Amino acid sequence: MKESPRMQKLHEMLRSSRLVAGGFMGSDTRTADEIINDDTARMAALAVTADEIASRMRRITEKARGGLGTWVRIDDKLRAMVHEAKGRLTCPWPHPGEFDKTVTTVERLDSAEGTRWADLNIHMIEKHSFFEGKGSPFRIEPDKIIRIILK
Repeated sequence: MKESPRMQKLHEMLRSSRLVAGGFMGSDTRTADEIINDDTARMAALAVTADEIASRMRRITEKARGGLGTWVRIDDKLRAMVHEAKGRLTCPWPHPGEFDKTVTTVERLDSAEGTRWADLNIHMIEKHSFFEGKGSPFRIEPDKIIRIILK
């Protein structure tokens, strides 16, 4: 099926480096819709929603901000640290949405397995169920984030 002009523009923005270095799609050849559908299926298989993931990510970031760039114990399983940089990132979807350049790094205490995300990732997961394309610097694998922050 042919994409609408609106979806074509979104895909151009996602592949572009104008908003974020390297773009949001990385080396992934799938469309944004295919990525979203695949990631949504992974979440459903694990009985977790995008809202649950984004909510937990937001709570971890908020708590870790208090550490001013040092590790903060989140609970008995996790520690996290937040790094902030000047500037803002814009959501590629056609709606108002700018987010601080904040990167949260989280690590499990029992396995040292970790991951990271930007504030924009929280928004894109929560509002668009978009975890970015494979090969993107900030791609979040749904299975991994669920295993690290929710299990």
